[in-house]
Amino acid sequence: MSVAQPTTSTLAAALWPAKANPALRAILLVLAGVALLTISAKVQVPFWPVPVTLQTLAVPLIGAAFGARLGGATVLAYLAAGFAGAPVFAGAAAGPAYFLGTTGGYLIAYPIAAFIVGAVAERTGNRVLPLFAAMVAADILVLALGFAWLAFLAQLASGGMGVGIERAWLGGVAPFLLADLVKMALGAALVGASWAGLTKLRG
Repeated sequence: MSVAQPTTSTLAAALWPAKANPALRAILLVLAGVALLTISAKVQVPFWPVPVTLQTLAVPLIGAAFGARLGGATVLAYLAAGFAGAPVFAGAAAGPAYFLGTTGGYLIAYPIAAFIVGAVAERTGNRVLPLFAAMVAADILVLALGFAWLAFLAQLASGGMGVGIERAWLGGVAPFLLADLVKMALGAALVGASWAGLTKLRG
C-alpha cells in the first residue's frame, strides 16, 4: 500500500510551517543542522577497508528534510563555522588551511549536494526511489570533486600539491563507494519512513 503524497514540500515544512517567525525558524533549523553535521563528522563507523564518518549521510538528509535553499544554506553555515576555526570537522583541525588540505574538494561539494537533494525532495516528497537517485547523484558529485581536488590541488604536508590520479582513486574514492551506496539507501529509506510516520500521525 503506497503512502499518500504529502501536501507540503519538505519534512521541515510539514513539521514546522514557515508562517510565523520564519527568520527564527530558519536560524534554529540551521543551528540544528550544523550540530548534526558536526556530530556526524566526529562519529566513525567501522567499515572495510577503512572507517567512514556519517557526514555523507547527514548532508543529503539535511537537504531532503530542509529543501534546496535552506539545506544548502545550512551546509554553508557549517563550512563557515569550520573556516572561522570552530572544531566542527573530523578531528581537531579547522580554519582556512583545512580547506586547502586533502578534504577540500569534498567540503566544497557538500552544499551543492544538499541543494540537489533538497530540490528533488521538494518535488517528490515521500517517493523513495527518486530521492535515492538524487542522493546517489549528489554523492557522485561529492566524490568527483573530492577526487579532482585530492589528485591535483590538495596542499600536502610535504609542500607538494596533489597526490596523483591513482592514489586519489585508491584512497579517496574506491574505499567509500560501497559504504556511500549503503548510506544513500538508508537516507532515502529514513526520509520515506519519516513521511509515512507523519502521515499516520495526522490520520
